Amino acid sequence: MQPLWFDPAEILIGGQWLPTADRLPVENPSTGETIAEIARGTPADIDAAVAAAQGALAGDWGALTAAERGRVLMRMSSLVLEHAEALAQAEALDVGKPLKQARADVVALARYLEFYGGAADKVMGETIPYLNGYTAYTLREPHGVTAHIVPWNYPMQIIGRSVGAALAMGNAAVLKPAEEASLTALAFGRIACAAGLPAGALNIVTGLGEEAGAALSSHSGINHLSFTGSVAVGQMIQAATAANVVPVTLELGGKSPQLVFADADLDRALPFLVNAGIQNAGQTCSAASRILVERSRYDEVVTRMAEAYRALRVGPALADLDLGPLISGRQKQIVEGYLTLAADLEIAARGQVVADAPAGGHYVAPTLIAGGHGAHRLAQEEIFGPAQLVIPFEGEDEAVAIANGTDYGLVASVWSESGPRAMRMARRLRAGQVFLNNYGAGGGVELPFGGTGKSGHGREKGFEALYGFSALKTVAAWHG
Repeated sequence: MQPLWFDPAEILIGGQWLPTADRLPVENPSTGETIAEIARGTPADIDAAVAAAQGALAGDWGALTAAERGRVLMRMSSLVLEHAEALAQAEALDVGKPLKQARADVVALARYLEFYGGAADKVMGETIPYLNGYTAYTLREPHGVTAHIVPWNYPMQIIGRSVGAALAMGNAAVLKPAEEASLTALAFGRIACAAGLPAGALNIVTGLGEEAGAALSSHSGINHLSFTGSVAVGQMIQAATAANVVPVTLELGGKSPQLVFADADLDRALPFLVNAGIQNAGQTCSAASRILVERSRYDEVVTRMAEAYRALRVGPALADLDLGPLISGRQKQIVEGYLTLAADLEIAARGQVVADAPAGGHYVAPTLIAGGHGAHRLAQEEIFGPAQLVIPFEGEDEAVAIANGTDYGLVASVWSESGPRAMRMARRLRAGQVFLNNYGAGGGVELPFGGTGKSGHGREKGFEALYGFSALKTVAAWHG
């Protein structure tokens, strides 16, 4: 592990790194050891951060052109890549994900900044055919102060897709990272300052969700809030922002299915079927936790997935194995509790926690469960751990009924060599993203992302995020 090049026990307000009176421990989930401390931000710190953001909009940041904003983001992208290994080491240490995944997240963060840097001066309004004597047109303008509450599972990626897009549109941001994983968020703040981002355009306050997070979501000075996390917290945040009539983008949970039809190319599908469920130890909102298989190939899919599962190894993040630990002891207890619900089903296979994994780490062996049905709790509730349930179906109608039969609607995938069937399924599935003969499309910075139902509302990623982080103004000018 490379040493941190910054003090994590400081918050960023108005371009200044400031200490706080109280601190919170940072745990390494691979060992259970305390490795650092972060600041325990207060409502007063949130007040100061919002005021600094408002000042930036009225000052240097608000005065920049769109092209100038884009150049700042491009410099940030370059600096992210210059610090790539240090960022990856910090993310692996803080979150527990294997180094290969942490390195991919660094590249994704840089790509988000590159994409939004290049897009900043390409968001345009429209002219509207209207009455004689009028010219009518629309403008895209920043909301103002945008609040960003990001989770612990993908700090860098979610900062890139939300903060990056908000800054590209000319908003000033207040970022509250998850208390379980704040290190790369703080490193990102240092990079932003080094890239010349004007003071106050980005403010970062670490701390507890019920303190700093609650103060931010209920603050009357914010103009938009982006949240990624659990349904329960999303509901609280939406209620808090509603008091101030503040729009929100919510990306919440998922119970995403992959539908495997009898004519699927299993050689191509198999890595996607497995990896989409166990990446980041299953702690992914879009994890493919349900594998729906047409009955004639059900046994074959279970057999082949089981073989892949038995080869999976779990260990410390820096060992760079297939899976790392879960984020915390609490999350481990939740996942193990769900696995007890499989008593009436078949455990088709488990991976292995390596023998030398530290006893204090939060390790759970990846578990493949067969014999399930759509109404089972394991098919309905988000586990957020390395477990997948394989469910048989007969025909398209039953596949759609099972796939759409949860409260969630985030991601889905269809595996079939029949083009017409794949297109039919894409229409019928209730999900914000549908992948045909793939899953995730390589991350897809360009692809709008978000859900339906209890998976949330609003979209991030791609150009759609720029629209979400802006307000549409209509101008009708009479000139005779």
